[in-house]
Amino acid sequence: MRRILPFLLVLALLSCKSKQKTIASQPVATGETATVSNIIKNHYAVNRDFKTAYIKANVDYADDKQSLSLSADIRIKKDEIILVSIKMLGITMAKAIITPTQVRYYEKIGGKYFEGDYKTLSNLLGTDLDFQKAQNMLLGQAIDDLSKGNYSLSMEEGAPKLEETSKENFNKSYLFDGNSFWLKRQEITQKTPERKMMVNYSNYNLHPECVLPGELLIFANQDNKTTNITIEYKNATFNEDLTFPYSVPGGYEQIKL
Repeated sequence: MRRILPFLLVLALLSCKSKQKTIASQPVATGETATVSNIIKNHYAVNRDFKTAYIKANVDYADDKQSLSLSADIRIKKDEIILVSIKMLGITMAKAIITPTQVRYYEKIGGKYFEGDYKTLSNLLGTDLDFQKAQNMLLGQAIDDLSKGNYSLSMEEGAPKLEETSKENFNKSYLFDGNSFWLKRQEITQKTPERKMMVNYSNYNLHPECVLPGELLIFANQDNKTTNITIEYKNATFNEDLTFPYSVPGGYEQIKL
């Protein structure tokens, strides 16, 4: 269980809920007038018109105790299912499969597996989890539905930045490329308990079916413990007939939460 908690922390921070409000458009002079509503409209106009995606990736993981270099196969059936296979030297070490209603995973080291719904994990971590937000993170899309938030607009080194203005337990911000409206960074800070998550995106690739980031740099901090995850997308194909094979090896012990 300890090995997958950093990944659950990232998902938890992605899924923190805040009060939904109407968009507030606040003009900022940047050579030409920009508004919150225009930033949001153009971000959602970025092409993500695909049914399935198969992504091969390299993953570098580091926390306060260990550093690992891994590979990953990520299979996505948009809005329905995500299967992530983590490998070391070509050998599958862990698998996780998530849908909008269920989370399942197993890991070879320790021989354990988990099957449950988001409510179980939400109770464990003290915040709500969400399939859609995890999918958004992988695709380089804002984790929240920006049309339901209240944001102020500023500029950071010439790039437009939206910051949620709700005075609740979370601070959220989204930095965009000013020309393409691709996401450059999204950041969430939780005040109590003290947590922070930041995802930087770079090296976007223009596929006919989807604009996809080439690299994700994920930084997460909780209880003065830091986790860094670099995900480099090496290859991506779309709209193939994918299968989502998942079965727990015999003899594994189920994790009870």
